[in-house]
Amino acid sequence: MNRSSIIALVVFAAILAYFLSFGSESTRKLQAGFYHLISPFLSSGSGIQKQITSVRSGLQTLEELERDNASLKVENRSLKATNQALRDVEHEVNRLRRALDYRERSIFRLVPAEILTRDSSTWWRTVTINRGKNDGIETDMAVVTDEGLVGKTTTVSDNISVVLLVSDENCRVASTVEGTREQGIVSGERVAGTVTPLLDLNFLTKQANLQPGMKAVTSGVGGVFPVGLLVGTVQSFRARELDGQARLAPAVDLSHLEDVFVVTGRK
Repeated sequence: MNRSSIIALVVFAAILAYFLSFGSESTRKLQAGFYHLISPFLSSGSGIQKQITSVRSGLQTLEELERDNASLKVENRSLKATNQALRDVEHEVNRLRRALDYRERSIFRLVPAEILTRDSSTWWRTVTINRGKNDGIETDMAVVTDEGLVGKTTTVSDNISVVLLVSDENCRVASTVEGTREQGIVSGERVAGTVTPLLDLNFLTKQANLQPGMKAVTSGVGGVFPVGLLVGTVQSFRARELDGQARLAPAVDLSHLEDVFVVTGRK
């Protein structure tokens, strides 16, 4: 042990002996003073500990919130899917209810049919239905929905038939415009850049001056289409050199056909 260490030990022993010579009251005062000096450090340490504990608690709560949020997202997606399914069912029920009501109040004998296929290469020309000769279907019978005219049957076999849509240029329909004496022939027209086809009502008088919203219905001329079936609604009219022409929006959304009726005669 070197000289410095011996001196330090002697000083420490002297100080210790000095403190031990104090009475109990002096010792308590000395301890109180000592604790007073170090209390800020003790308080700071305690505060830090509390903050650490609080942060840990906050992190745990955040994890719980994230788990709850993920669970709610899954539940929300499930509820949305269920809601959409219920809407689809409601739409289907309403559609079938309208079709049944139309069949009951119609003056025609109607044979219900489902769309089986439609040729993608001739989207606006033909569809195939699941009714044929065995169901009383023949060539050149009108095909309709509760909204209006769809087209007419062409090729008919025992159990299926091909329907030529009114949007095809070869499906010509003798029509008249309600509220006027104007008559003409409707044929299909596929306009570039449009999602759905339009119909042309040709051979009107140049003075017809038809207004948007007027309805074109079958006139019964030719015998294929019975009188009074809604064909379309006037969008515009123009006078040509020899006649007048109206452009129609089809009464039926031909891009979403599901079920149709074949008109087999009058009740």
